[in-house]
Amino acid sequence: MELKRVVVTGLGALTPIGNTKDEYWNGLVSGKSGAAPVTHFDAEKFKTQFACEVKNFEVTDFIDRKLAKRMDKFSQYAMVASDEAIVDSKLDLDAVDKLRVGVIWGAGIGGLETFQEEVLNYAAGDGTPRFNPFFIPKMIADIAPGNISIKYGFMGPNYTTVSACASSANSMIDALNNIRLGHCDVIITGGSEAAVTIAGMGGFNAMHAMSTRNDSPETASRPFDANRDGFVLGEGAGAIVLEEYEHAKARGAKIYAEVVGGGLSSDAYHMTAPHPDGIGVVAVMKNCLQNAGLNPEDVDHINTHGTSTPLGDVAELKAISEVFGSHAKNININSTKSMTGHLLGAAGAIEAIASILAMEHGIIPPTINHETVDENIDPELNLTLNKAQKRDIKVAMSNTFGFGGHNACVLFKKID
Repeated sequence: MELKRVVVTGLGALTPIGNTKDEYWNGLVSGKSGAAPVTHFDAEKFKTQFACEVKNFEVTDFIDRKLAKRMDKFSQYAMVASDEAIVDSKLDLDAVDKLRVGVIWGAGIGGLETFQEEVLNYAAGDGTPRFNPFFIPKMIADIAPGNISIKYGFMGPNYTTVSACASSANSMIDALNNIRLGHCDVIITGGSEAAVTIAGMGGFNAMHAMSTRNDSPETASRPFDANRDGFVLGEGAGAIVLEEYEHAKARGAKIYAEVVGGGLSSDAYHMTAPHPDGIGVVAVMKNCLQNAGLNPEDVDHINTHGTSTPLGDVAELKAISEVFGSHAKNININSTKSMTGHLLGAAGAIEAIASILAMEHGIIPPTINHETVDENIDPELNLTLNKAQKRDIKVAMSNTFGFGGHNACVLFKKID
């Protein structure tokens, strides 16, 4: 059977550097850092005392207070971003066949704050089990797409993908394939995360995974810099409306880009560390190119996973050099995590949006905070350091990797 073409018709973003897709884009091209001292709780005794939090966000500006109390923050973020994407898509909710509209969402952790609060409240009590009746439905990772579908009446496929930091990239690939195969006309996809909590910060600190640059939070996320010392925890959501091309064309929708391929692989190596030679990353990019029917020299831009960890950054760039060969030096490579921090399960979604908007505007957002050259990184690679660069982008790749060795890669193409 001939696969359907799949396009992007709506975008929504709630991020540490902007609470809408336009604010997010302006933050990206201006090189804005979202890192600052933690405000969600008292982090004075923590090794890391800063994060990339969503700012100036009042949930009741978007969601009824009673309903908001029944949602964990990660689900609230999902609702706000998806609302923006659906409005942006100009989808006619009265005309669309809601049996053929799905919601496939990504979350690496889900309702961590809710879980933390309920367990701490129980521990502080006398042993009598007093729990909020909404404890479980607030916490479970699949409730975000559930809430979106309930609000809009979308009755197509509805579930959450969980693959740590690759979660929302996995959700996009599942959405792509469901539409390609003719199962759906439209899918709301993306991801959300809200792990800037006592448990989240404490857990990642215990792993020695996060930067401890408390004297300069805004410069702590420094992918590819020789002095990087770990990632910066972020939070937020990104939502993307994917639509079958003929369906979008028939209703005169604005088309941002075509989604032409998705690739998956596993490192099969370590719980948290990447394979030092990037074998799984090589495989996922090759899989993605093959799935898209594209050659390495077709790619103009790669938004890397680029978390600012000593091992991960080097392994990914080695893999890029292996897959793209001499063409690698012609590609604009960047890491927008230098500005947003690491949104875990939502990372793939907001970075895909960054890639799509870079294609639309012809501008590559910078990798900020780079000061010292890492001798382990090929100096011929264009890492788009510290300043945005103009470029006509016909094909953009977005890489996302997760603990457990999960690798996901998505390719976007300027629509013909």
